[in-house]
Amino acid sequence: MDVADMILVSVDDHVVEAPSMHEFFKEHLPAKFKDRAPRVIRRPNGTDAWLIDGVEIATFGLNAVAGRIPEEWGYDPATFDQVRPGSYDVHERVRDMNVNGVLASLNFPSWPGLGGQFFTQSDDDEFIAAMIRAYNDWHISEWCGAYPGRFIPLALSGFKLGAEWMAGEIRRVAELGCHAISWHSEPFRFGMPDYHGDEWDPALAASQDCESVVVFHFGSAPMRMPRSPFEVITHGMPFSTAVFASELLWSPMMRKFPQLRFALAEGGIGWYPYWLEKADFVYDHHRRWTGTDFGDQLPSEVFRNRVLTCFIDDETGLELRHKIGINNLSWECDYPHSDTTWPQSPEVLMKSFVTAGVPDDEIHKISWENACRFYSFDPFAHRPREQCTVAALRAQAADVDTTPRRYGPPPDEEALQAVHASRPSAPPHKA
Repeated sequence: MDVADMILVSVDDHVVEAPSMHEFFKEHLPAKFKDRAPRVIRRPNGTDAWLIDGVEIATFGLNAVAGRIPEEWGYDPATFDQVRPGSYDVHERVRDMNVNGVLASLNFPSWPGLGGQFFTQSDDDEFIAAMIRAYNDWHISEWCGAYPGRFIPLALSGFKLGAEWMAGEIRRVAELGCHAISWHSEPFRFGMPDYHGDEWDPALAASQDCESVVVFHFGSAPMRMPRSPFEVITHGMPFSTAVFASELLWSPMMRKFPQLRFALAEGGIGWYPYWLEKADFVYDHHRRWTGTDFGDQLPSEVFRNRVLTCFIDDETGLELRHKIGINNLSWECDYPHSDTTWPQSPEVLMKSFVTAGVPDDEIHKISWENACRFYSFDPFAHRPREQCTVAALRAQAADVDTTPRRYGPPPDEEALQAVHASRPSAPPHKA
């Protein structure tokens, strides 16, 4: 297959919410909460932050370095002027998708946290509920709705509010066409139950009924040393996914809800073949005394049939793709984060396909078919297939400049020092 003929659907990108979101929140929050609508402020040190109910949160750093000069990534962007507009502007995002040959994308949030954990800081459940509904409505109607057929909607679960509330929200957003729900992999960190009981059953049942995917995104390595450099964080991320995958497999969720589907974002796939082999070994050796029962299937078969995995660039995983299962592999771009392959994703991905000897039919499965099937997303609902290829999309983006550069002036030295003084010895992880 030629690079130009590929179709690309990314199952993991990110939106840096724009200041204009404030107006949406003011319009859609109940009257008594309008004065508490999130807004962007310029702090005394010259940096931008969201102000949400008295809490300041920055959403830049390595989360928004696409298009910047790589040598300057350590001097993290700190204002909206210093990041590529495609990070936060949906119109520019689509242009950046076009120049990268990407047809469609699923986008995770920034300031709410990948699993919506920002909301655990408040005890005002009524306000949290209003905020999560407003955020989900913004994502579905304003971000995804701006360009039908270019985004797979993803809603926040609202796990802070418990499983009954979540069930209602899962059903509500399903009515709006959203069948992907972002959960947090470690709710116990925030005083909530873990996934080895029945506390989350109402939300899981709603997800199964609505054919909505339970999505977990990973953003850090397992517990690390206090002075670990940044490389430890990004290198170790796939293995934190593997640890959680074990929790998921041996939890009651997969056995109690046999039609429920899951997705593991930014987890890589190279670790997966041995992990599956080990799962069956553990089952064979221990199920007679633990009582775990997967019926007439092996645990590897259950996981392989129900969980979507993804990678950015993973030749090892592609070479072992048939040990993983060709029908549950998908690709991600990770725009605008620091691991992204933008704007050369098609070339990087095709190089891995060629090295691993992946035939055309399997390329289609991995680059778009598996993702679309998993997320019940029709990639050709709004444009014919011939207009969805890398070549066709890039033809619409001839004027998009992808030259790495500095966006806007850097902060003055005092502001730069203030930003860096607030950073630990290793940059904060994304979870």
